Amino acid sequence: LYKDGIIYFLGIYLFVCSQILLQVEISEIQGNIFRLKIDEASPLRARYKVPDVLIKEPTTQRLFVSQKESGILALSSVNEDYKLKVTANPFQVVIQSKGETVLSMNSNGLLYFEHLQPPPGDRYTENEEAASDSSKRKQEDLGLWQEKFGTFLDIKAHGPSSVGMDFSLHGFDHVYGIPQHTETLLLKNTSDGDAYRLYNLDIFGHKIHDKIGIYGSVPLLLAHKPNRTSGIFWLNSSETLVDINTKAVHMPSGSAAETAKQRAVPLTDVRWMSESGIIDVFLLMGPTAFDLFKQFAQLTGTQALPPLFSLGYHQCRWNYEDEQDVKAVDAGFDEHDIPYDVIWLDIEHTDDKRYFTWDKKKFQNPRKMQEHLRKKKRKLVVIVDPHIKVDPMYTLYSEAKDKGYFVKDRNGQDFEGICWPAIPLLYPNCTPPSVFKGAELTMQKDAVHYNNWEHREVHNLYGFYQQMATAEGLIRRSSGKERPFVLTRSFFAGSQKYGAVWTGDNTAEWGYLKISIPMLLTISMTGISFCGADVGGFIGDPEPELLVRWYQAGAYQPFFRGHSNMESKRREPWLFGKRNTQIIREAIRERYVLLPYLYTLFYRAHTAAEPVMRPLWVEFPEKIETFDVENEYMLGNALLVHPVTEKEAKAVSVLLPGSEEIWYDFRKFKRMEDPGILKIPVTLENIPVFQRGGTVIPLKTAAGKSTEWMIDISYELHVALDTEACAIGELYLDDGHSFQYLHKKQFLYRKFTFHKNILTSSVDADWEICIS
Repeated sequence: LYKDGIIYFLGIYLFVCSQILLQVEISEIQGNIFRLKIDEASPLRARYKVPDVLIKEPTTQRLFVSQKESGILALSSVNEDYKLKVTANPFQVVIQSKGETVLSMNSNGLLYFEHLQPPPGDRYTENEEAASDSSKRKQEDLGLWQEKFGTFLDIKAHGPSSVGMDFSLHGFDHVYGIPQHTETLLLKNTSDGDAYRLYNLDIFGHKIHDKIGIYGSVPLLLAHKPNRTSGIFWLNSSETLVDINTKAVHMPSGSAAETAKQRAVPLTDVRWMSESGIIDVFLLMGPTAFDLFKQFAQLTGTQALPPLFSLGYHQCRWNYEDEQDVKAVDAGFDEHDIPYDVIWLDIEHTDDKRYFTWDKKKFQNPRKMQEHLRKKKRKLVVIVDPHIKVDPMYTLYSEAKDKGYFVKDRNGQDFEGICWPAIPLLYPNCTPPSVFKGAELTMQKDAVHYNNWEHREVHNLYGFYQQMATAEGLIRRSSGKERPFVLTRSFFAGSQKYGAVWTGDNTAEWGYLKISIPMLLTISMTGISFCGADVGGFIGDPEPELLVRWYQAGAYQPFFRGHSNMESKRREPWLFGKRNTQIIREAIRERYVLLPYLYTLFYRAHTAAEPVMRPLWVEFPEKIETFDVENEYMLGNALLVHPVTEKEAKAVSVLLPGSEEIWYDFRKFKRMEDPGILKIPVTLENIPVFQRGGTVIPLKTAAGKSTEWMIDISYELHVALDTEACAIGELYLDDGHSFQYLHKKQFLYRKFTFHKNILTSSVDADWEICIS
């Protein structure tokens, strides 16, 4: 739409088969974001457009037309930092910054868009002479309208509707993101193998180094090179595949004397393919990683500020048996002087898998049990699965049935899966996915949701909505006074607004401890800072050394919970001998001493979209040696953590980046030798943790029995000087549980500066402005 030579968005029409028009909109969003939308101009019915993930519909800015000729349009961004060249035939969009091509769309001509069609039976002639050919074509078309997976038949009520497009990232050969997979931090080429799949599935004991999608998905890919970080956010909730191909492209040399020579420039092609919906993609132009994190948060929201107790240690098992068991475990922590904040009950606490009820034999007085924990300043959390038992006498079921709330099957009947609440005896030795009755042990794609949308459209949003509803319900229950804590295993872009995520049913093996680090870093980079992995591994029985190493790693990660399967042996922290108990106790105490720093990092994640746990390259974007490091990470900008992930390790090789940086042993206050790759001796007692010179870290002077026991424990500051003998840091404090921090002066935010041998403490005016 043009007005006075200014373009608000660009409308282009493309022809596909049968002369179907596609409308393309290109717009700029404040903060170096561009949006591309492609939809049918006049579809037979509305195509699914993902709701609720964006915090609001972004306001577009005016793109200036700098050149217009037949089939080509040149546009400039508001600040003129970016130039867009749009070509009509073949359709292509190129984005440049300062004369350099950063990103191009449809460079390889892989744009496709299956338009909606009437059913095959409505399209064929009954003319006798053409009957044979018509029948053959009809059968071929029917094959596109239904697919078989084993014994399951998927009927596509509205026909095939997949979409896809390719993007080229110029000069980039390091790409990250698109969780969740048990894979490396650096995404791999897929040209010779399987594509990365984004399709939320409950895969019990998922394999390591597998591109299959597991519990959650965030369709955000990040690309990084020394002078720029860019991202592609593909807003589509149907099954999605991502192909990645990194290669070297030979370009003419810039030197006049070397015009005949060629220089190799990396290029990464990324192809997105989704089963349905529209093409709705946001191009996040950075140019820094922190700019990109803010851009994604501008679209999908920041990490919810968690209540302080949820950053303490959580003790969980499937399942603590009864009230006496809960009290005994709680007493065990006191007896062995180990801090903890939360004990969990898995699904066995219910009355025969009727969620929101209690087993009256095992938990005769749950209110009294919770009061017992409350007096000890601890919390109880229970687990709920996303399904309701079919039982007319179960109030939750009968009310939802009467109001028509349940998902329907393709025949209009209530969809019934097979899981814990329903017919469990059919699967006496099964592994535990959340819906047994499905092609891939999930809800069939042709099930029908509210507003007549098929499940294929919304599949990856299911867990997102459950966490949203739970968090909003808990806030309503407290009359808006209390911050909720809601942990989910299934997630999507924007889940960070509602709570925490864990990586699911991992296994008690060394490889799963090792892979948990890049998994958590990837989730963190895509907006979800509050994330963790089950300490010790959910499946199986960890050897004592592995359990100790996992506690040491988990103590320096955002969400810290021990959890285990019902078939695993009991593994409370004091069950592995005196020495191991002492080491685990010390690891958990370190976590509690670190809470002021950790809570401050979460405040920054909440207000400025800075990941709590971040890859080294985010803090050291020019240092190529950091780009593929995944066995160590930064906790905030001040701590470098290197978990020990090898059995019987006597030493680890640690990269301390930055030739101009100074690093200190966090516990011994000892300055390390020159940065680089150092061989650090290790014992079972601890893992290497280093403080970066130029930082101030706030700590508690001691650990308490839980976070509430620590209110009156004093603070201390760890000041690590840089090459100029200076350091800065911050401390954020509030009541730890309410929303009062949203109101002015209902929190304390201090900035610490050490300069010329003087330590000063001041109010950080920028942060007060941000909050107010």
